[in-house]
Amino acid sequence: MAMTDPIADMLTRIRNAAQARHESVDVPWSRVKEQIVKVLVAEGYLQEFKKVKAKNRAGEDLRIQLRFDKEHKPVISGLKRVSKPSIRVYVGFQEIPPIRKGLGVNILSTPKGVLADRDAQKAKVGGELICAVW
Repeated sequence: MAMTDPIADMLTRIRNAAQARHESVDVPWSRVKEQIVKVLVAEGYLQEFKKVKAKNRAGEDLRIQLRFDKEHKPVISGLKRVSKPSIRVYVGFQEIPPIRKGLGVNILSTPKGVLADRDAQKAKVGGELICAVW
């Protein structure tokens, strides 16, 4: 059965693994997912990631190492898909909403690639608002 929103599936897997305090989580690989995870690693929400061969199917997986604080609480306290296949959300660089008064980050798909909200504002590009992380 085909998946209608693979990005939402990846975000849900990360959210569930963080709440269950797993060290890592595997998600099916795609270029867009890899770019989103790169932004999350650069922003400090995830530890690292690497491509591995999938065990139960053809293709590759992204093995994502989650990040925890000293009390072993997940760094990611919230993860929300904003733009969905049914309702796409596009914003200009001046219209990017702040997340948790600047403590969170929006991830956008722009003409210059997948960027965090601060980087998109510096580059003066808008785009599709993929997700919000705090």
